[in-house]
Amino acid sequence: MPPSPIIPATDDNFGGGSPAEFDGLESSVRTYCRDFDCIFARAIGATMFDQQGRRYIDFLSGAGVLAYGHNNRRIKQAVLDYLQDDGIVQSLDLHTTAKLAFLRRFRDTILASRGLDYRVQFCGPTGADAVEAALKLARKYTGRQTVLAFTNAYHGVTAGALAATANKRKRAAAGVPLEFVARMPFDGYLGAEVDTIEVLERMLEPGGGIDDPAAIIVETVQAEGGVNVASVAWLQRLAELARRRGVVLIVDDIQVGCGRTGTFFSFERAGIKPDIVCLSKAVGGMGMPIALALIRPELDVWAPGEHVGTFRGNNLAFVGATAALDYWRTPGFESDVVQRGGAMRQQLAAIANRHPLHFSEVRGIGMIWGLVCRGRELASAVVAAAFARGVLVELSGPCGNVIKLLPPLVINEDELKEGLAILAAAADDAVTSACEPIALIAS
Repeated sequence: MPPSPIIPATDDNFGGGSPAEFDGLESSVRTYCRDFDCIFARAIGATMFDQQGRRYIDFLSGAGVLAYGHNNRRIKQAVLDYLQDDGIVQSLDLHTTAKLAFLRRFRDTILASRGLDYRVQFCGPTGADAVEAALKLARKYTGRQTVLAFTNAYHGVTAGALAATANKRKRAAAGVPLEFVARMPFDGYLGAEVDTIEVLERMLEPGGGIDDPAAIIVETVQAEGGVNVASVAWLQRLAELARRRGVVLIVDDIQVGCGRTGTFFSFERAGIKPDIVCLSKAVGGMGMPIALALIRPELDVWAPGEHVGTFRGNNLAFVGATAALDYWRTPGFESDVVQRGGAMRQQLAAIANRHPLHFSEVRGIGMIWGLVCRGRELASAVVAAAFARGVLVELSGPCGNVIKLLPPLVINEDELKEGLAILAAAADDAVTSACEPIALIAS
């Protein structure tokens, strides 16, 4: 039988279709595309274009992956140069020049300047695998099994990470018991008057019924959970509790690390030093998969091969990540993030103040902000109206009623202002279309 012919790349193969064509080709598990019914063709910076050439301002950013924007020219050129020189692309965990360059740059630019001493573990290229590695290592180091995780937490959908995830719908998809995790209330979950660190302390007492934990895993800002920001005092007390009780403190910085909160690590504002830090998403610079577990040296008790992954040697991601770190050597980069975040907060607050019967709260930090709607239907209507006007934005929170904004950190002032104005107009549209205010629901 003759070999199958090679089909040339034509417009028939790359474009010219309709969203409905995906129904018979792709699994029904897909999600984001259900809210944005078009086919995207190209992107640059903070803008995407569909196959008809219509422009969209991207406040989704690949769920935080594209912190430096789509096809960032500086990062893309570094990757193209590396490929042009026949650089190694896949290497398992072999030593490569690209990996060493990243490790040196990360040490010198990020860790040393913050007084942090971590070893870098390259995981399979998803945040969930970094979480899996962190949980396994904490259990191995302590000899304990129980992990403490928090209400509204999201840590991934592989078995160990899913056990630490709080969302009932996502947990139900496992089909098996999710064990060895005890759930604790996050900062503010039980109301402002309840000290949830005190609750945690009491539950760890001999009569609390919880075995001595191996680890506490926490997001300092719960992004998928509804943009819930832990206070500095709460984080400091949590870190002190973990230290005092000999519990490994794991910070999941997968979505809100790499500058999203205004500093490279989200926990810097609290002055704490976690035992393990999980990073992924934005690390690769321009969307190339990479995940890291940063480990205090004394915790690095792995035996060779105890946690492996074929694609933990993604050299293109090493090159992109190294180039991305140049931003963190640029004076004023962090302050620019804070300034843009202030503009986001101000516009969202204006929306909430204009429609207090429909929007209950604005919360966030840095360049992650959430607008809390009084009902999922209203939130969905705002997202749809924004898309119709040319802005991509997503929902979060256990009830899907928090509009979450994650624009690229490098978005220019004009595009940010334009996107926020469109979102405000979309909110006005959705409120006008609503028959009546919806009763406040838990968020």
